Amino acid sequence: MRLMRSVWLSATVAVMGCAAIHRERAPEMMFNTTTPVGFESVVRYANGYANEDPRAIGSRFSEVLHRRRAASLDGTLNLLALSGGGAGGAFGAGALIGLTQRGERPQFDIVTGVSAGALIAPFAFLGSTWDAQLADAFSGARTEHLLASRGIGILFHPGVYGNEPLVDLVDHFVTDELIRAVAQQAGQGRLLLVATTDLDTEETVIWDMGRIAAHGGEAARVLFRDVLVASASIPGVFSPIVIPVEKAGVRYDEMHVDGDATVPFFVAPALAYIRPIEASHLSGANIYVLVNGQLGGVPRTTPVDTISILSRSASATMTHLARTNIVLTSEFAQKYDMNFRFSSIPVDYPFRGPLDFQQSSMRALFNYGADCAREGRLWTSVEQATTRVRGAVSIGFEEQQAADARTSPSCPLDASPIPFQKTAQLR
Repeated sequence: MRLMRSVWLSATVAVMGCAAIHRERAPEMMFNTTTPVGFESVVRYANGYANEDPRAIGSRFSEVLHRRRAASLDGTLNLLALSGGGAGGAFGAGALIGLTQRGERPQFDIVTGVSAGALIAPFAFLGSTWDAQLADAFSGARTEHLLASRGIGILFHPGVYGNEPLVDLVDHFVTDELIRAVAQQAGQGRLLLVATTDLDTEETVIWDMGRIAAHGGEAARVLFRDVLVASASIPGVFSPIVIPVEKAGVRYDEMHVDGDATVPFFVAPALAYIRPIEASHLSGANIYVLVNGQLGGVPRTTPVDTISILSRSASATMTHLARTNIVLTSEFAQKYDMNFRFSSIPVDYPFRGPLDFQQSSMRALFNYGADCAREGRLWTSVEQATTRVRGAVSIGFEEQQAADARTSPSCPLDASPIPFQKTAQLR
């Protein structure tokens, strides 16, 4: 009887929560050619195999690469992919600022972002002149209250926590000035792409944020903001974002959530991995991937509470998807003679998961990423990362805690530090 009551209560919460979001029906078509209301179709495309014309995706991707390489001063393409990771985004944000201070941060021709990486992506795209805003967003003070409990309101909303703090955070930084700056850079042929997950099609959608910004006006700012919020809205934790679309004068609503639900990060449309691409478009390009999470975890007992279970479930999903994508990206780079570098939070760093938005934790992780980048110990190899994961999981949580207490965690590149003069940190 107790079990039946629990099942009934869970079902009631789910039904009441879903009813709190009012929406039109979703478009039900194989090739989704709807467009966000008031925008052209070029602002986005599907990333899946089922609902996009493969020839159209391949042609568009090749055209973009050709256009960007032609615009590059030295003909070299630099591509940065930023993964999801929730609170782990502090690592990627700090790393970018550390690269600036070291003098080794390239101008990225193409920047892609998913979830937390989507929130970092506009600043990474605009370059070091926006480092102050990037630090402000991810050093901890503005994120500490992201998890605003709904209390009894959880019965009426499809998310454990309210979206308002996340929307306010993104809205604060998505200013008219930022929109104009993104549009200006996109006009020079650079690309800023962000992924969300369309729950109705269960596919990834890639948004061309430069095209959205170029539309101009408040409509562009609002859609730009909503795409970023959707990309960072962890299912079950935050409510999904409804985006109105239209086709032939008919209005529909799409429900979008965290891009991490389908892809941890991306350097190209999914079909690019299996369809041939003109090699000259990619040869010699540099791929940089910042994984805002860990590729393994030290075994430890999970507390029996909602936040711990949600956090560890999200972490497990991101970890395994990221591992697979790292291998695919490495093979993709080898196939087309590209240079591949990546970094992630080492498994021996005391990271408490994607929902640890405590200011002290965020600031420590931000400073850690910045320090490692300044020391020239950010980028690592697949082999070294794999070795460290295997070593860490072979010991227990208590032993790892004791080791952490004795020494500071080493950087992703586990080698002797390279001297660097600038040591300023956020305090």
